[in-house]
Amino acid sequence: MPILTPTELEGTVRWLGLNRDRAASLESEAVEQVTVDYGGFVGESHGGLTRPSCSRVKLQYPKGTEIKNARQITILSTEEIGEISEDMGLPSPIRPEWIGANMILQGVPQLTQLPPGSRLIFENGTSIAVDMENGPCKFPAEIIEQHHPGKGLAFPKHAMGKRGITAWIEREGEIRLGDVCVLHVPPQRIYEPAVKRRKAAAVS
Repeated sequence: MPILTPTELEGTVRWLGLNRDRAASLESEAVEQVTVDYGGFVGESHGGLTRPSCSRVKLQYPKGTEIKNARQITILSTEEIGEISEDMGLPSPIRPEWIGANMILQGVPQLTQLPPGSRLIFENGTSIAVDMENGPCKFPAEIIEQHHPGKGLAFPKHAMGKRGITAWIEREGEIRLGDVCVLHVPPQRIYEPAVKRRKAAAVS
């Protein structure tokens, strides 16, 4: 039986970007459309079918271990960027390129909290699979600090739970500014055995 359920929630693409050389900078470059293949956004430095493991999965693999690349792209929302910027006391919203974004969607509430395994399916069939929440780190903070001295380094604190998601491509295609995607979600349950063990460990 079907395990993913289409919802009435839609996201509109408000910004697209590519980081062509991660070694040079975290910042991404705004583009009007992207070609999407199984390795991610064509031209994106984080793309590829595999990648070396990083700090996000340091409890699972030694750093540099070759693993499946489920972090091909990063997606954030206009709503959550606005909330972060306001909480940081910035005079204007954080620019997507400063935080290395690949896509900014408008219209999906609490995008960072999307269940892993959710799908964002576009009108032309292009499909993006959600990997997991993208934790905030110091690198975007350092770039924001260059534009807003004295405020940028607070980014990790205020972006917690609002930094967007990492994702990978399930179906190839094209994505353009203004395109609309529909959110499909898997069953949502709490895995009680892990929760109980975590509580027990906290008490002991």
